[in-house]
Amino acid sequence: MNLEYFIAKRLITAKSYKSSISSPIIKIAITAIAIGIVMMIMAVATGVGLQDKIREKVSAFNGHIVISNFDDNQSQVTTEPIALEQDFYPKFNNIEGINHIQAVASKAGIIRTEEAFEGVIYKGVGTDYDFTNLEEYLVEGKIPNLKSELNTEVLISQYLAKRLELKVGDKFLTFFMKEKGKMPNKRNFLITGIYNSGFQEFDAIYVIGDIRHVQLINKWKPNQVGSFEVFLDDFSKIKEIGAKVYKEVPSTYDSITIEEKYYSIFEWLKLFDFNILVILIVMIVVSTINMVVALLVLILERTQMIGILKAMGANNWNIRKIFLFNAFHLIARGLFWGNLIAISLLVIQQTLGVIQLNPESYYVSQAPVSINLFHILILNLGTIFVCVLVLMIPSYIITKISPVKAIRFD
Repeated sequence: MNLEYFIAKRLITAKSYKSSISSPIIKIAITAIAIGIVMMIMAVATGVGLQDKIREKVSAFNGHIVISNFDDNQSQVTTEPIALEQDFYPKFNNIEGINHIQAVASKAGIIRTEEAFEGVIYKGVGTDYDFTNLEEYLVEGKIPNLKSELNTEVLISQYLAKRLELKVGDKFLTFFMKEKGKMPNKRNFLITGIYNSGFQEFDAIYVIGDIRHVQLINKWKPNQVGSFEVFLDDFSKIKEIGAKVYKEVPSTYDSITIEEKYYSIFEWLKLFDFNILVILIVMIVVSTINMVVALLVLILERTQMIGILKAMGANNWNIRKIFLFNAFHLIARGLFWGNLIAISLLVIQQTLGVIQLNPESYYVSQAPVSINLFHILILNLGTIFVCVLVLMIPSYIITKISPVKAIRFD
């Protein structure tokens, strides 16, 4: 067995160790490490979780990249159609990393009931539309049936349903504006499902139904749509793939990523990276300071032992290793309890959603968490590395201790 490790283990397990002067300081150091890792894991898990959830919601209603005519991409409503027959549809063969492409078309309208009215955007979708992105937000009813003949089934948000006092199974009248001087088009729609994404910017406007209604109202041909929504396998590559898509589409079309379309939202999300970094730095600094103090106290408490070991021929590095092993043991204990507490809290939040948020400010109704074992492992290894590295400095005091003076030290 390694001699330094053996001595360090005997010191840790000794009864006098637990009742020594340094005992309360050691407990404080362990608690500081535990609290530090809890705060770091929670900060990363909630920060990354919130970023991922908001990205999911934005992409659920827009895709990751939108291909449309040049004048339409900044608007929620399509005015000029594009042909459905494209080299990139239904599959983008020239670019890797694209998961799915779907054709959509939007039309502005006004829903009117006996009690209220609301301005909305009717988003027309076809049989190629991937409803799995919205299914998790479905709170009542079912997804509209788009595979049969043209019907009036639609999906409406819980926000609009409450404001208009509607429920699943109700019908409502929608007016779609036409050119000046002409009567608006009227459509009766049947609510088959109600969704709640918690993203009020979308919940307040979107009604989702059959794309053929938009085609008929706009007098488009069956092979004409408003735009294409492109979904990627990996969101982190959105800039790279977005640039490739822009080069591949015809010169008369434009493509824009959701990061560009919703610039303010994604810039706001980037602030979380800075906040997480600040929390990590503060927690590591606090943890290392406490460990430095604990190690200094341990060294002072064992001054006589250091003198005896030096007198017996032990060199400075051998003795420093004893105390570094001791410090590592304290760090490991703090990390164990910190990880246990942090992961337990994250699982509780993920399962029960204890912490609620204001969706108007955060776009989500409860704090989302991302339990990523790789992130947790990196945080633990980083904490160990920084603490041990910093602890090399106070352990240097051992080299200045004289054996004669240390043995006589009381």
